[in-house]
Parts: sequence; structure tokens; C-alpha cells
Amino acid sequence: MPLPKAELHLHIEGTLEPELAFELADRNGVELPYADTDELREAYRFEDLQSFLDLYYELMAVLRTEQDFADLTDAYLARAAAQGVRHAEIFFDPQAHLARGVAMGTVVEGLWQALRHSEENHGISTRLIMCFLRDQSAESAMETLQAARPYLDRITGVGLDSAEVGHPPVKFREVYEAAAALGLRRVAHAGEEGPPEYITEALDVLGVERVDHGLRCMEDPVLVERLVRERVPLTLCPLSNVRLRTVDTLADHPLPAMLDAGLLCTVNSDDPAYFGGYAGDNFDAVRATLDLSEDRLRELARNSFLASFLEDDEERRERYLAEVAAYQFGPSA
Repeated sequence: MPLPKAELHLHIEGTLEPELAFELADRNGVELPYADTDELREAYRFEDLQSFLDLYYELMAVLRTEQDFADLTDAYLARAAAQGVRHAEIFFDPQAHLARGVAMGTVVEGLWQALRHSEENHGISTRLIMCFLRDQSAESAMETLQAARPYLDRITGVGLDSAEVGHPPVKFREVYEAAAALGLRRVAHAGEEGPPEYITEALDVLGVERVDHGLRCMEDPVLVERLVRERVPLTLCPLSNVRLRTVDTLADHPLPAMLDAGLLCTVNSDDPAYFGGYAGDNFDAVRATLDLSEDRLRELARNSFLASFLEDDEERRERYLAEVAAYQFGPSA
């Protein structure tokens, strides 16, 4: 049985495995420019964030109907449950679908078909976080927030993702202020490829409660001190960092140093179909490569629940934390 954990940095579109991509393409009459799943899997070799994003958006063409989004989400939940995920806070990218003529309602209702049954079918509680694409305009982000208003009973928060460099957090000040006024929680990708200053800006300008990635904070000791003092969670994605060349090898990952510094780190999968592993795979990889102790692994699992947006269900959070405390380690996490 795997270590109980929460997954806080997971793009549902990034869980599209080649087999499901071809199944949905066939269902929807979409022709993919790959002969088969093996050739598509070969394309999952990236030089940087942008080379990944190019393929990521290309494959979204197979997602057309509510059933497509439901099938995608249910497939993720099944894989996550098998790897010990007990709670998942799931990102989705509505602008990428709206641009293809897929309505907001189609996306949200499709995701919700799977999420409303996630506890009974998979033993996973969930939250849904709507991300804005930072390489699109601030006006587009605001229009997306307005389009989501009928569905805010199903959306817990907003996030900020896609190409980071050249798109500082301040660009989205107004839409984050509007989201806060609507009672939405706020997170943002910062400090993955972008500089540490983007992390500070996300905190000060966007008012984020959690920083997605954030590993470049280690370049700024004053920022590290602040993150430790304010207990700002960081949602790290180790296998993603290696695949996108943010770090050269997993052995070079700063996770141990970040934990030693007192940062509230969590381990997540990001876009697992593309980056070689789901949540448990990431735990197993850092355990083996970074020689993390059982105490460190338990700390990471505990952090994941502490950083979760479970303030509306503290009893559940305490139950999950008790599961972590009682866990007996075996050969994998």
C-alpha cells in the first residue's frame, strides 16, 4: 500500500496518455500526425517548457465532448488512487479549449461527471482549480473568469500556468483581484523557468496562497527566509523538472536542500503522461535518487495535506494526517 498523499500540482490535460489520445481521436474523427502510440510516445522528448507546450496543446484537439473530459479525469483518478493519492486539487486550462470552440460548460460539466463520484469510485476527495494561460492576454483571462461564473460552485480557486518567461505575475493583477472578490483561492506557477522575482510578485501582487514549482527561490536567501516564515507551500514536480531541463538530472534536484532550509515542500506529478510518472512515481524517484529518509517522505506527505485547500473540511484533513502518521513503509512510497 502506497504512502497516503495529496496531489496539488496536476494539469488534467497533462494526464492524456497516448492510448487514450488515439481512442478519443478515433471517437471524434480527429487525425493525429502520428502513426501509433509508440511514435507519439517518442514525441514526448522535450528540450524545454515550450517544446512540451507545443505538443500539449496539439493533443488537446482530441478533447471535444463532456464524455471526453469525464473519461480523461476518471482515468487519472484511477491511476492516482493506485499510487496513494487521497486528495487531488486538479488544474484545468479553459482558454485552450475555448479557443477550439469547446464551451466552458462542456469542460466543467465533463470534469464534474468524474469528480462528483471520485470518492465513491476511487477514494479520492477533489478540488478544481481553473488556470489562466499567462502567454495570453490579461483581457482573455478576465473573460475566462466571467465565463466561469455559472460554475463557481464547482471551482475552488484560480491558477496561472503555461510559458512563464516574459509573462510576469503583475500582468494578471486585476483578474486575481476579481477572483479574490469572488472568494476563490489563488495559486500561480512561479520560479520554474522564471526568476525568483516572479515568486515575490506572485505573493505580493496576486496574493497567492501557494506557489507552484518555486524551486528557483533557492537563488534568493531573503525570499527563502520569507517563504519559511510565512509557511508558503511549494508544489514541486521533480520528474517534470528533469524532463523540461529545469534541472539536469534528478540527483541535482534541490528538494533536500529546500527541506533542510525549512520550506514547506510538496511532491507532485504536473503532467504525468508526458513526464514519466504519477504522484507515487515521483515519491519513489526522489526516495531512491535523493536518498530521502522515511521521516522526510512522511514530512512531504504531511505537507501535502497541510497545504491542501481543505479549510472547509478540517475533519477530513485530520483524518488524512492520521493516515500519514500511522503509515508503515515498505519498498515503495
